[in-house]
Amino acid sequence: MSQTNPTELEGKAFLFRKPELLTKEAHGNLGVARPKRPMSFCEDIRAVPLTVSEIASAMKHYPVIFASEENPLPMAVVGIIDERNLFVDENGEWDNTVYIPGYIRRYPFALASDQGSDRMAIIVDGAYEGITKKPETPFFNGENPSEPMAQAMEFCKSYEQEAQITREFSKRLGELGIVKSQVAQYTPEGGEPTAFAQYFGVDEKLLSELADDKFLEIRKNNMLPILYAQLMSMGNWRLMMDRRVRRYALSPADVLKPISVS
Repeated sequence: MSQTNPTELEGKAFLFRKPELLTKEAHGNLGVARPKRPMSFCEDIRAVPLTVSEIASAMKHYPVIFASEENPLPMAVVGIIDERNLFVDENGEWDNTVYIPGYIRRYPFALASDQGSDRMAIIVDGAYEGITKKPETPFFNGENPSEPMAQAMEFCKSYEQEAQITREFSKRLGELGIVKSQVAQYTPEGGEPTAFAQYFGVDEKLLSELADDKFLEIRKNNMLPILYAQLMSMGNWRLMMDRRVRRYALSPADVLKPISVS
């Protein structure tokens, strides 16, 4: 999407305001408690990174797009026109009727390379509002991570494994040259089509014109269902527009206007 910074989304620090290495020395007396508005950290975004294993679930609720032609990492669109996540309500809660991307569910934790070694380390967003000295879930139990923290670490490890598979998928997809810049349009009743978002997606014509050997390759390595899922998710652009109209009680004349414009 033209208004989203793909390089920022690709980085491990996306959404992290103060990434810190989680250590007993720095965080031994801290933990997390549910903040008043638990999803406020992601309420001002338009897209969220996805792993390839998530696309089948995400395509039911979000337009699934790619970061660029050359490095087509998948993302779920969560906002249009404004810098507002349409799936986070005024109470700071994500809509519980839709799939929530793993990138969001693992926050405020992430896995990062431990410089100077092959080990991976857990980082935490030190600016997360849920970090407290009176936690519901402490980071540590004595010298070791608490049981919930150990589970969070395992989730981060599993997510990173999926992210590596996604990077390999994206590398091959970029080599195929079938991801191109596209435009999402909205047609009001009795009006003309108007573009409201530019994004990168699979070009269905280029996909159908792939050489037989390449088409067979992507079918055998299970890329084909993922590509079709991305194409099918394009129907969600209209649902996103409907969601925005309901959220801000917009009139037909204001559908494509930023919410700051009356």
